[in-house]
Amino acid sequence: MLSIPIQNVLFLDIETVPQYASFDAVPEDWKELWSTKAALLLRNREEETVESIYERAGIYAEFGKIVCISCGVVQGTENNRKLTLKSFAGDNEKEILSAFCDMLAKWGANEPKYLCAHNGKEFDFPYICRRLVINSLPLPLILNIAGKKPWEVMHLDTMEFWKFGDFKSYTSLNLLAHTLGVPTPKDDIDGSMVARVYYEEKNIPRIATYCQKDVVTIAQIFLRMIGEHLIPDENIEIK
Repeated sequence: MLSIPIQNVLFLDIETVPQYASFDAVPEDWKELWSTKAALLLRNREEETVESIYERAGIYAEFGKIVCISCGVVQGTENNRKLTLKSFAGDNEKEILSAFCDMLAKWGANEPKYLCAHNGKEFDFPYICRRLVINSLPLPLILNIAGKKPWEVMHLDTMEFWKFGDFKSYTSLNLLAHTLGVPTPKDDIDGSMVARVYYEEKNIPRIATYCQKDVVTIAQIFLRMIGEHLIPDENIEIK
């Protein structure tokens, strides 16, 4: 399916939250802007309000922020693969992004490298870029696609692989994993709970663990789709 060396692929996932713990805490000027955005989201949702829908603000780069970026690289031979994970997480988004970009610069210094995420082309990659600009940080070369031809963009997307050209289809990571027989070790939280865990529990390690599990699933789906064996749990490590 792909002729890309898997060791040249960085698998990643991000976790985002609204910039404020609740709508009440949002500054007045941002309340007005969110209300305008929410008006579009509230169509045919009579049971919800501008305030109640604020919990979804984290999925929009203008109203949210990144609290975790988890990455994984696969090494070794086809019959003895190893997946190494690393997370950048915390309260200071600028520090998270800076550390992530420093890692990208070192990792992508030599032969052509690729980024891979599930729905990454629609969410993870542009979200990271937007938050970099907002934080006055330069875009890494691998993320800066302005002016590039399609074949020059080193972005891979497991959801796009599964579409096989069907652009009207959306398949969640969990559904795709189950469809392909890839274990999904999510036994703690889901995406809808991340903001609560962040603001109420203040439990960033719990969020990082959840994010790392997504990266494992993405890497395993990638392997499954190129016809390789899945990586056993004992060959997965966190740096």
